[in-house]
Amino acid sequence: MSAIDREQSLKKFRMYEIRNIFNTFFHNESAGGIVLIICTALAIIAANTGLMPWLVNIWDKEMGISVGNFSLKMSLLDWVNDGLMAIFFFVVGLEIKREMLVGELSSLKHAALPIFAAIGGMLVPAVTYFMFNSGNPFTEKGWGIPMATDIAFAIGIVSLLGKRVPLSLKVFLTALAIVDDLGAIIVLALFYPAHALDPVFLLYAAGIVAGLALLNFLNIRNKYVYIIAGVFLWYFVYRSGVHATIAGVLLAAVTPARSVINELRFGTKLQYLIDKFKMAGSAKVEVIANPEQQHIIHTMHSMINKADPLMHKFESTLHPWVTFMIMPVFALANAGVALNGSALGPGDGIPDISLGIFFGLFIGKPLGIFLFSWLATKAGLARKPEDAKWRQIVGIGILGGIGFTMSIFINNLAFPDSGITDIGKVTILFTSLCSAIIGLTFLFLVCKKQKNSNFA
Repeated sequence: MSAIDREQSLKKFRMYEIRNIFNTFFHNESAGGIVLIICTALAIIAANTGLMPWLVNIWDKEMGISVGNFSLKMSLLDWVNDGLMAIFFFVVGLEIKREMLVGELSSLKHAALPIFAAIGGMLVPAVTYFMFNSGNPFTEKGWGIPMATDIAFAIGIVSLLGKRVPLSLKVFLTALAIVDDLGAIIVLALFYPAHALDPVFLLYAAGIVAGLALLNFLNIRNKYVYIIAGVFLWYFVYRSGVHATIAGVLLAAVTPARSVINELRFGTKLQYLIDKFKMAGSAKVEVIANPEQQHIIHTMHSMINKADPLMHKFESTLHPWVTFMIMPVFALANAGVALNGSALGPGDGIPDISLGIFFGLFIGKPLGIFLFSWLATKAGLARKPEDAKWRQIVGIGILGGIGFTMSIFINNLAFPDSGITDIGKVTILFTSLCSAIIGLTFLFLVCKKQKNSNFA
């Protein structure tokens, strides 16, 4: 090999490494947490310093479409919270569906512990919040705020500890957060309607869901059918009074999850094409200049594309957009609260809403996750991973107190008064920061080789 050839090969290798590093970063959930932190900081800085005034004022701009008698116009903030977040909930719904079909929630043996942990991590925070706000007509509706875990932030914190955290704990946290999301979706649909329910539009939405379920049963896999139907479904749900984001979950539920291929026939034909590709090759001819090899590549690509389930195609395509665009935009639009006296509450003490959110997330979350996990294990209903210690599960529970995305989302729906909403946002941000720092420190201390103890 000549010096020029070696240099070109080295250049290609470097380009490959750069692309590989970028793709790893792009699909890394922890990187999404970093982007979220940056956007949250930008929103808070913009709201408190006078810098970037456009970032504070842009969200009130009205946008929409009008065609004849049809008109749909909302503020940019509403488009983010009702429109973009519907895509977020669609991806969350796909993740839940995947885990229930083939992941950690696909069998009772694997799903039991995170399910019980998630139930405790929702009930105890909600009860804790209600203890501080019961009887207060302005704030008692916010009991759903401390119920959910922000998976991007939580996984991002765990990733900072690298291999120090056992794989089983990372799996447990992911499954726990997914069940948490499912619980939050149910709470959102039942207890936080956008306005009075309209039975006509509910019927239209049900018709769309039933139609898509039938298409799924008939093995119709055309993505454009589901995309177009999903747009209509979003509009009908939006007009029905149920929060528009629930349309994303409904669409995920009826999105095809299996491919219609014969596994044996697929493997045999693919192996035949690989052998044929090798036979058609020549050391002196590039693949791009070999028509037969090009034809084989296109045939293999078509086969693999047909074998890939539509659910996976949607999830793999949309996940980077949700992680690096939708969630950061949501943070920019919703986290920008002025840290003045009104946002911190009245001067005669800490507001009940702040006490409920703080103790619900910071104390109720880890307590509920640990207590229900421990009780389920002692009752023989679930099994703790052998390489995980109870103190480490406490640490995971503390990270569960990072509510952020879903907590802010429910906070926006729970209170009509903007002053109360701002107090809730400040408390969520402060509590999530405390949970992240304490949880990271706690896990760092307990995720080491330790002597056996009764507690472990």
